[in-house]
Amino acid sequence: MTESQNIEYKTVWKDEYLKWICGFANAQGGTIFIGKDDDGNVVGLNNAKKLLEELPNKITTVLGIVADVNLHKSDNGDYIEIVVEPQLNPVSCKGEYHYRSGSTKQELKGAALDQFLLGKQGKHWDGVPVPNVAIKDLKSETFDFFRKKGIKSNRLNDDVLTDSNELLLANLKLTEGKYLKRAALLLFHSDPEKFVTNAYIKIGYFESDSDLRYQDEIHGNLFEQVEKTMDLLFTKYIKALISYDGIYRVETFEYPKEAIREALHNAVAHKDYTGATPIQISVYKDKIMIWNYGKLPENWTIDTLQKKHSSVPHNPDISNAFFRIGYIEAWGRGIRKMNEQCAKAGLPQPLYYYDSSGFWVVFRKDLFNEEELQAKGLNERQIKAVLYVKDKGKITNKVYQEINTVARQTATKELNELTKVFKLLINRGYGAGSYYELVN
Repeated sequence: MTESQNIEYKTVWKDEYLKWICGFANAQGGTIFIGKDDDGNVVGLNNAKKLLEELPNKITTVLGIVADVNLHKSDNGDYIEIVVEPQLNPVSCKGEYHYRSGSTKQELKGAALDQFLLGKQGKHWDGVPVPNVAIKDLKSETFDFFRKKGIKSNRLNDDVLTDSNELLLANLKLTEGKYLKRAALLLFHSDPEKFVTNAYIKIGYFESDSDLRYQDEIHGNLFEQVEKTMDLLFTKYIKALISYDGIYRVETFEYPKEAIREALHNAVAHKDYTGATPIQISVYKDKIMIWNYGKLPENWTIDTLQKKHSSVPHNPDISNAFFRIGYIEAWGRGIRKMNEQCAKAGLPQPLYYYDSSGFWVVFRKDLFNEEELQAKGLNERQIKAVLYVKDKGKITNKVYQEINTVARQTATKELNELTKVFKLLINRGYGAGSYYELVN
């Protein structure tokens, strides 16, 4: 058995390994074997009996917890097993807090330590009370907006219209005793950046990664940021194709509005505001990238998000307020909704990826339309072929000849250009079974 999230091997004991025990205690627990190499092979200990007597007292004295310390004998020598149970309360090792994440140990500091300590108390960052701010300091217009949106979404009843602001905040669990929570300030204060650094949104239009053409910043409380950002995106940054249904003008945007809105709501609701970094929306000719500082729930991956999953909000109080006015769902359906909206609009599925700095959602424009294909330099036959593939799913050399009335040699040449020069198609199969699909 190799080392894993819950297992650690050490050939000899060193007192610094108390930090590893601390890390296990603060996480999901685990086992440390003393007298085994990295592959789990027994190498034996000369002082196993002495360690059996010393380690329980050392662990209790330094860490303040009790761990099972067991002596095992084998043909290759004696070894010690230390079984560490997860602890309800935070455990420190000489004033330092360590945490086992994956197969590594991390010392928690700064915002990570604050979040860990709050979690051990059953609290979240957005639920921390803030002194010296009163309900009268909040923006009355935002309360009116919240009430109207909540009733329209059918997630608040009409009684909310006559409830006081104090009662509304209490019902939303945005107060603790006489104090307002951080979430209340982010949601209802006119200038939440007085209390939370860089709690705003940046939008930029890029010709390339290094060529920023213009940008905007959206400030205010979170409700104002969402509404202003959506308005700005769909009036300044995202184009609409104009058509007419009889005498009525119809605008069809390059990206489905509801999918963009869902991504924006999720970014604002789930952002880790301790990162002191604004949400960033980068608009390109062929894509929109939405980024927020934060991390996935522990042990989650992008695959977890793509499957049916429970809702695990990073900021429960903010998310609850967003749910009440219809901004987000409470069932973890956001990713599925974005995928469905893009499929309905004939766009590729959004890309989702996560790195150490945050979470990305990337919407890609449908470039497989006649105007864009002409701009790329395709001839009429190639455009007809690409649109054929878009409609039918694939094309063969023979079909290319038939729909364009050309010889096989011409079809082969122009299909090769579509794959190798324009990189719009990809060749599948071999010989008589060969066909071409759109590059996703």
